Formats: sequence, structure tokens, C-alpha cells
Amino acid sequence: MKILVVAATKYEIDLLLGQMEKRTSSDDARFIRGVFKNMEIDFLITGVGMVATSYYSGKVLNESYDIAFNIGICGSFNSNLEIGTVVNVYEDCFSELGAEDGDTFLSLDELKLEGITKIKNDFGALNVEIEKLPKVNGITVNTTHGNEKTIEHVTKRFHPIVESMEGAAFMFACENERIPYVQIRAVSNFVERRNKENWDIPMALKNLNDTFIKILESF
Repeated sequence: MKILVVAATKYEIDLLLGQMEKRTSSDDARFIRGVFKNMEIDFLITGVGMVATSYYSGKVLNESYDIAFNIGICGSFNSNLEIGTVVNVYEDCFSELGAEDGDTFLSLDELKLEGITKIKNDFGALNVEIEKLPKVNGITVNTTHGNEKTIEHVTKRFHPIVESMEGAAFMFACENERIPYVQIRAVSNFVERRNKENWDIPMALKNLNDTFIKILESF
């Protein structure tokens, strides 16, 4: 089995890299090859943001991969979703793609412009451990929310559970290449006025790593 793992930053996959049975670097610093229980696992570090994620994911995705994963951390709009929870983001959207008309936000549909703003993963059950994860919808943003007014507006428009800066871009690339994929994220913080004292990135990354190893062991 051949797997592609896409992450925005190396620190989001450091724990996972440490559990590979073999690991080799390539000439491209963004690309690392690993082996886990006879599975070939390629790690792609895209850099932060949807543009970098779309570009580098699109460059490497091909039919040699049986499945692709986007893993990382995220913020949660839902206070009932505890920090450290690992989720399967089955639906994502480019929440900022549109236009402002005073206090009103106009979507591409309302502007009568062609384009994809929402992506839903319809590849179905791929692994028993993946199916155990809470399925949530998310938004992908260029600027993470930290203002009460904008949080209220985006919540009313999209009713998101989580947000990231890469998810929908990864899903867009996989959809167009028709490669089965999953976006798995661990909640590191609540979406609120920026307060890093309430964040727990180390716990989120540990839970993300532990969950992903279980997924690999279940293939």
C-alpha cells in the first residue's frame, strides 16, 4: 500500500516521522519517504496556506497512491469539542471566496460566478479507525478568526465546527485527481479572541500521532 501524508509544517508530523521503521530524505526538503509495516508512506510538507497546499499537493498526487491524508491541527468553533479531540473533516469550504456588499457577504453563486467553494468527501468508509472519528464540517481561511464580530458572522453563514488554513485546498486537489483522501485534524484551540494560554498544541499533536498510527495499523 502506498500512502501520501500532506502537512503544512514539519512539526505537525515530527512525532509520526519518529515512528517510521525506515526514513529517507529526498533532494526536495519538502518530501520525506518512510516505511511502516510494509506500507510506503510519502510525507509532503507544503508550507502554510491554501495556495502552497494546492500547488505542492497537485504536483505529487498521482494514481500510484492508494490514499492521501491531510493531517494537522485546527481551531474549533464548538466548545463541546474538547481540545485534543481528533476529527475527520468530511466537508470543507473556502469561506472567504466571494464579495462584500456593505455588511452582506455574497457567495460565488449569488455573484453568478463559476467556481467551487464547498467540497464534500464522498469516498466512503476507508478504514475502521477512520470511521470511529467524529465527522465534522470545516472552513478553510487565509486569516484565522480572532475577532468576536467576524466569528459571529462566519458562524451564521457556514455553521462550521473547525477551521484550518489548508483543508479545502487539499481536498480540492484530491477530488480533481480522483485519489481517495481523508482530512484528519486535532483541535488545538477554540476559535475565540486570540489567547495562546488556552491552546494545547503538544496534546493535539500527540493525539493526532496516536490516532494516525492506529489508522495505519488497521489497513
